Amino acid sequence: MHYDLLIRGGTCVTPWGAEIADIGVREGRIVAIGAPIGATAEVRIDAAGLHVLPGLIDSHVHLRDPGDPGVETIETGTRAAVLGGIATLFDMPNTDPPIADIESLAWKRDYVAGRSWCDIGLYVAGVKTNIDALAALERQLGVCAVKVFAGSSTTSLMIEDDAHLERAMRSGHRRMAFHSEDEYRLQARKPLFSRGQPHRTHMEWRDEECAFLGTRRLMALARKTGRATHILHVSTAEELEYLRDYRDIATVEVLVNHLTQVAPDCYDRLGGFGVMNPPIRGERHRAAAWAAVQDGTVDTIGSDHAPHARAAKARPWPDCPAGLTGVQTLVPLMLDHVAAGRLTLSRLVDLMAAGPARVYGLLGKGRIAAGYDADFTLVDLKARRTIQESWIVSPCGWTPFAGSAVTGWPMATIVRGQPVMREDAVLGSPRGGLARFSA
Repeated sequence: MHYDLLIRGGTCVTPWGAEIADIGVREGRIVAIGAPIGATAEVRIDAAGLHVLPGLIDSHVHLRDPGDPGVETIETGTRAAVLGGIATLFDMPNTDPPIADIESLAWKRDYVAGRSWCDIGLYVAGVKTNIDALAALERQLGVCAVKVFAGSSTTSLMIEDDAHLERAMRSGHRRMAFHSEDEYRLQARKPLFSRGQPHRTHMEWRDEECAFLGTRRLMALARKTGRATHILHVSTAEELEYLRDYRDIATVEVLVNHLTQVAPDCYDRLGGFGVMNPPIRGERHRAAAWAAVQDGTVDTIGSDHAPHARAAKARPWPDCPAGLTGVQTLVPLMLDHVAAGRLTLSRLVDLMAAGPARVYGLLGKGRIAAGYDADFTLVDLKARRTIQESWIVSPCGWTPFAGSAVTGWPMATIVRGQPVMREDAVLGSPRGGLARFSA
C-alpha cells in the first residue's frame, strides 16, 4: 500500500479515544487509520513519542490585512499560526477597509491564495448599512460567519441598538457571532475616567455589567428571532451562568487569555500590553471560565489574536489600543494547562477542533477520521520550553506571554497532507486555501 504521507507510531487522538496508530494520507485526505506494516509513502513522519491531534483551529484571529503590514499580514499571521500548531484559522473582518460587502470579500478570497500558510475561513462584518445583504454574504465561499460588534471595540463596525440587531438576526440563518458589550453603558461610564489613569482602569470602565447586559440583550433577541448565536470571548462568571439556560440557541467561546491571565496583576505587570476587549478580569471570573470548560458550557477556545504596534501599546491608558497577540502562543499555553491537569487532551481537541467545526459548520475538518482533510497537529506533551519574543514572527514582535515557561509544544503542523512546520521550522511555500462551510 502506497501513500502520499504516512505518519508512523504516534498516539492519535480520535473521536473514539487515544490509540497508537499509523495514518495514511492520499490527495490531502485521510484514507487509513492503521496502515499496513509494509506500507510505503512519498513522505514519512516518525511520530513515536508524540500525540497526533486533528489539525487545531483558532476560530478568532485578526490578521489586520488589509491594514498595516508593519503590524501583521496574511503571510506573517498564518506563518505564526503554523509555527504555533494551528492548521486552520478564521480571520475577522475589521480590517482597513473592512470586509463588509461582496466586492471586498471577493478581493480577500483572491488575496489569500499564495499568501496563507494554513487554511482560512473569513468572517464578514454585519453593519447597519449591509443588513439586507447579510443573508447572501453568509453563504459565500469561504465565509465562516457574520460577525457583529454590539459594543464599540471597532470604530464604525457596530450595531448597538436592538432594532438593528433584530433586523440583522432576521437576515440569514447561519450561526451569527457577536462581540457582546453594551455600547450605551460604555458611553455612559466613559466620563467617569480620565487619561493617564492606571491601565487596570480598563476593566473598571468596561465592567462586568457592561458585558453581562450586552449578553442578556442578545439572548432576548436570539430567542425572539430564533437565530443561532455564538457569543465570543465570554469573560464573566455572570454570563457563563446565564448562558447555560440558552444552550438551545447559543454557543460559547472563551479566550486563552481569560483562562490564563488574571487582573489586576496582568495590568500591573504588562501595562498596555494587558489591555484587550472585553478586559481581563479577576480570579473569580477566571475560576468560572475553567468551571465552564470542565462542565461543557464552553464550545470553543480562541486566541483573539489582535496585534498592534509596540509603540502604540506602550501609550498611557486609554490611548493604548485594545488587543493582544496570541495565535502563535495559543497551543503551547493550552498544552501547559493540560499538563497542569486543568483539562484533558481530549477536551482540548474538542474545544479547538471538533468544537469550531460543529459551531461554524466547517466541512472536512475537526477530527481524525477516514475521508477528512489530512490536517494534523503533532505535539510533545513533555517538552519544556519558555515562550520568547525572539520566536514571535508577527511584525509587531511582542507577546504578553514572554517569559512564560510551558510544558507541551507543537512539533509539526500538517495542512491537507502537506507538512508546513516541523520542529520550529516553516517548510515549503504558502499553500493554504479557503476552508469550506455548510450553507
